[in-house]
Amino acid sequence: GWLFWRVMACGRWSGDSKRQVILFILCVCVCQSGAETLRYSLPEEMERDSFVANIAKDLGVPLSQLAVRKARVVSEGSEQLFRLNQNTGILTAKESLDREEICPQSDTCTLVFKIFFENPLQLIRGEVEVRDINDNSPVFPEKEMILEIPETTSPGSRFPLESAQDKDVGINGLQNYSLGPNPHFSLALGRGKDGVNYVELFLQRQLDREEQEELNLLLTATDGGSPPRSGTAQVRIVVVDANDNIPVFEREVYEVRLAENSPLEQLVVRVSAADPDEGSNGEVRYAFTQTSERSRQLFQLNPVTGEIRVAGNLDFEEAKTHKMVVKATDGGALSAHCKVQVEVLDVNDNAPEIVLTSLTASIPEDAPPRTVVALFSVRDRDSGDNGRTECSINGDLPFSLTPTFDNYFELRTNAALDRESTAEYNITITATDWGAKRLSSREIIFVQILDVNDNPPEFTQEVYTMSVTENNSPMLRIGGMKATDPDAGKNARVNYALLRQEGKEQSEVSVNAENGDVYILRPLDYEKVRSFEVIVHAADGGSPPLSAQAVLRVVVRDENDNAPVLLHPPPDSSAAGELVPRWAPSGYLVAKVVAVDADAGQNAWLSYELAKATEPGLFRVGLHSGEVRTARAVTERDAARQRLIVLVRDRGQPSRSATATLTVALVDGFSEPHLRVSEEAPATDPDGPLTLYLIASLVCVSALFLATAVAAVVVRVRRARRSETETLPTFPTTATESNAGSLPRSYVYDVCFAAGTVNSEFRFLRPLFPCFPAGLPPGPGEQRSSVCSQDAANLGGEGD
Repeated sequence: GWLFWRVMACGRWSGDSKRQVILFILCVCVCQSGAETLRYSLPEEMERDSFVANIAKDLGVPLSQLAVRKARVVSEGSEQLFRLNQNTGILTAKESLDREEICPQSDTCTLVFKIFFENPLQLIRGEVEVRDINDNSPVFPEKEMILEIPETTSPGSRFPLESAQDKDVGINGLQNYSLGPNPHFSLALGRGKDGVNYVELFLQRQLDREEQEELNLLLTATDGGSPPRSGTAQVRIVVVDANDNIPVFEREVYEVRLAENSPLEQLVVRVSAADPDEGSNGEVRYAFTQTSERSRQLFQLNPVTGEIRVAGNLDFEEAKTHKMVVKATDGGALSAHCKVQVEVLDVNDNAPEIVLTSLTASIPEDAPPRTVVALFSVRDRDSGDNGRTECSINGDLPFSLTPTFDNYFELRTNAALDRESTAEYNITITATDWGAKRLSSREIIFVQILDVNDNPPEFTQEVYTMSVTENNSPMLRIGGMKATDPDAGKNARVNYALLRQEGKEQSEVSVNAENGDVYILRPLDYEKVRSFEVIVHAADGGSPPLSAQAVLRVVVRDENDNAPVLLHPPPDSSAAGELVPRWAPSGYLVAKVVAVDADAGQNAWLSYELAKATEPGLFRVGLHSGEVRTARAVTERDAARQRLIVLVRDRGQPSRSATATLTVALVDGFSEPHLRVSEEAPATDPDGPLTLYLIASLVCVSALFLATAVAAVVVRVRRARRSETETLPTFPTTATESNAGSLPRSYVYDVCFAAGTVNSEFRFLRPLFPCFPAGLPPGPGEQRSSVCSQDAANLGGEGD
C-alpha cells in the first residue's frame, strides 16, 4: 500500500507504468488473501464440542474483537458442523463427526468453513480434514459365496470373488485377504485400472468330483488398522461335471450416458454373453457382482435378457457416475464378467437456494445509505449454466443488492429511511438460474425500522383557555391539554409539566404528567385572582428528549360568595348617630350608607332599602345611592330620637345582604357635643406613676381643645342667627356624593376622654357633619370647625 501511494504521489510516471504497478499490487493482495486459508485436522468420532483450533490465536485477533466484530463460523452446506466461541476464540465440533457418513465415497474428507467478521466485513476460509480411524471392519456383501467349478477346469484358472467393503480409507481400509488351508486353491490379489483391489480364487490343483464334490473355504479380509479389524465369508465350491465353454460377452466394458431424473423402467443398456454349449450348459443367466448397494438400488438387471433398467431416482448432484460388474453364468456354472459404466448427465432440476448468513432484523431510521442489512449466499446444485444464478429485489424499495465474493450478496440501503412513513419492509429476494428452463426461488426478509427521536411533541393549540368558578373543590379537573408525537415507543410517550417561572409563587394548577389533564390544586378566590397564565412543557421520552410549550390561561368566574360590607356606618359600632335640625325640610340629607361588595358584575350590584324605622314615613333611602333623606319636613311632634335599619342587598343568586343601624337625633341647635362616657369602671393600672403622668397630660390637652372648640361654636352660632337669609345647609365640596359605592368625602374625628378615669382611652367616633342654623350657609373657602359630634351609642340609648 505504501508503494502504491508513493508511486501515485510522484505524478511523473507514464500511464503504462502506473497500470503495471497497480496490477502488481493487485497480484500481491490476491496472494495475501489466498494465504488466509486456515487448515486443521480432526480425528473422526470425537466427542461433541471437541476442540478443533484456537481461531483467535491463529488469526492474531484479540478476544475482545471477536464479540465486537460479531465473529461467526459458517459451514458449507445446509448443516452447520462447527461452533465458534466468541469469548474464548475456540473452534469446536458441534457433533461427533463420522467420516464415512460425511464423505462416503472419498479417500480424503475435507470440510470447508468460513469465518465472518463485521465492522469491517472480512471473510476467512478454513478447512478441517477429518482423519479416518479404524472404526469399521471389512464386510463382505454375502456371508456365503457359492462357486460351481467344473472338474475339467485346468489348474491356473482364476475365479473372481466378491470383494469385501471397508468404509475406512488409507491404511485403515482393506489391505489383505487370506484363505483357509486347502489343497486346491490359493488367493490372487490384484488392482484394477480404476484403482480398486480385487481378489480371485486361484486353482492350484485340478479338481476331481469323484474325490470331493464340494469344498468349504474360509475367506478372511483384514484392514491395516492398529489393532487390525477383519471380516470373513464362506466360499463354498461345488464341483460340477465338465462344461468346456464359458460365456463370452460382446464387450468387456459397456459405457452409457443417461440423463438424471430419467423415468423408472427406462432401458439403460442390454448386455449379452454367448455360450456355444448346448442344453443347460449353453443357457446364460446374468447377475450383478462387485457392485455397490446404491447402484443395485438405482438399476435393475433382468437375469434372462441382460437388460439394465432404471429402478430409482438418478441424481447428478449425488453421483456423477455409476460402475457395475455383470456376471454371466451358463448352465454348466461357467461364468464371465463385463463392466457397465453409466455417466449421469446434469439436468436443470434444482432451483437456487438462498442461505441467510447474517441478518439485521431491525435498523434505525437514521441509518446512512449503504448500510448492510443482510448477508446471504446463493447456491445451485446444478452445474454449468444450470448452476449460474442471478439475484434481484421485487418492487421499488430503498434497498439494493451488492455481490461480494463466492456467490455472496449484501443487502444494503440505498436511500434515507423514515419510520413515520414506512415502519417495516417485506423484502422479497428472487434468485434465478441460467438454465434453459429457468428455475427460481424466493426469500422474504422482514426488516423493521427502529424509531429515532426526530420529531418533537406538538400541541393541538398554542393557547389553551379554561375557566373555573371560584370556591372550587381542591383537585378539580377543568380540562385537558393534548400534545402528539409521530414517533413510536418511548419517543412518542409525552410527559407534561408546568414550567416554573422565576419570581412567581407556586402555581395554583397542576398538569397530569401522563395525559395532560389540568387540575386546580386549591380553591380560588375571584376577588384575589381573576385570571392567570402558566406555561406547560411537553417533553417526549427520547434521548435526548424533544419538547414543546403551550400557554395555559385559566379564567376565574365570579360567584356570589361575598356579602355587602358596610363602610359607613362601620359594622363594628352598635349604632351610628346623625344630627338633623328640627327645621329640616323634605329631602334633607341625613346620612349616606356606603357599602361595597367584593364580587363582580351582577353579584356586586347593590340596592338599599329602609327595613325598619321609628317613624317609617319620616325617612326614605335612595335605592342605588344609599342616601338617607327626610321624606317630609321634620315637625315638633316627631320624636327626638329616631332609629333606622337600612338593608343593603346585592343581586346575586342567591342574594346576600347586610344591615346598617342609624340613630338620628332631631336637635334645635348645637349647645355642646354629645360625648359618650365609658360605662365601665376604670381598671387599676399596675404600671404606677408613669400611667398617671400620661393621663394627666392627655386631660390637660383635651380640656384646652374642648374649650377652644366650644368658644368657636358659640361665636359661629351667634353670627348665624343674625343672618337674614334662610338657606339650607350645604356640605363642603369635598363631601361629594359617589355613585360608585365608595366614600371619598373627608371625615373629622374627635378625641373623647372619660372624665375622672385613671386610664386614658382613644375613641374613634362617627363622622361629624356641621349643623348650621337657617340662614347661615358657609362661605366658599371658609374654615369650618365641627363641634356637633354625637355619640352614636348614647344617641341610640336615648332614642330607645
